[in-house]
Amino acid sequence: MDTVDISQANREIWQTDPVTGPSVLAAPEFNLNKDSLELPTATLTSLRGKVSSHPSTAAVILAGGDGERFGRNGGKQLLDILGKPVLTWSAEAFDAVADVGLIVLVCPADRMDEYCREAIDPYPFVTPVVLAPSGELRQESSFNGINLVPENYEFIAIHDGARPLITPDLIDHAIAAVKGNLDADGAVVGFPAIDTLKVVSGNNIIGTPDRSSFWTAQTPQVFRSSIIRDAHTTALSEGFVGTDDSSLVERLGGNVLLVQGPRDNIKITVPEDRGPAEAGLLLRLEQRL
Repeated sequence: MDTVDISQANREIWQTDPVTGPSVLAAPEFNLNKDSLELPTATLTSLRGKVSSHPSTAAVILAGGDGERFGRNGGKQLLDILGKPVLTWSAEAFDAVADVGLIVLVCPADRMDEYCREAIDPYPFVTPVVLAPSGELRQESSFNGINLVPENYEFIAIHDGARPLITPDLIDHAIAAVKGNLDADGAVVGFPAIDTLKVVSGNNIIGTPDRSSFWTAQTPQVFRSSIIRDAHTTALSEGFVGTDDSSLVERLGGNVLLVQGPRDNIKITVPEDRGPAEAGLLLRLEQRL
């Protein structure tokens, strides 16, 4: 696997590829703060919802974080980004994918009414949305969401609600990667590592691995529903806690593919993430006008 050269040639490719580009990180708007952004008149424009006659995928959107690292009481999922909650941006992308026939929103049980009132009800969702209670751990929240997916859905896409720059094209691409490979149990969207990596012990550097074999995992992560159900059930019974859903499938010997997505598919975790997210969404809104 070759390392990624963030060159002009790559930028030109990204500008024509609906899945891996354009990257907001290559745009001059990247460093703008909220006060310097001029919001378009179509700030509240929504993607057009679609549902096919026989959808095979259900989406589980995890929105149970408490926002501790972001420093916002009540979490970051309802944080306003260009006129809409972060969570709404994420959910709308799945609503615009025809093969997604159900959206399971996982959020705190005592805030379900608030999440619906703020992030779902004011917007024209076509795909049915149901709610599941979040758990103390991300893995518990994912398990709760999966359990609300009916057995007739062959695939389950799991996504962080705090990744508002996800696009319908990328979701479609990840689903197609699993559907198109009978040997694949799942697919993870990710981006090749571009920073130099160091292995440390305490404060001492003990190695510099070849970064060409390292990728940064993102979401969505798409799995065959039977596989991800078994992986979660086994992890629960054995007391294993993984860092993401893919790790549960991997430990059982599952074959998980990596699907390259854009670097700007960021997760809003700390306050500094807000500016890049707003800049990226602003670029997309302007491209629709």
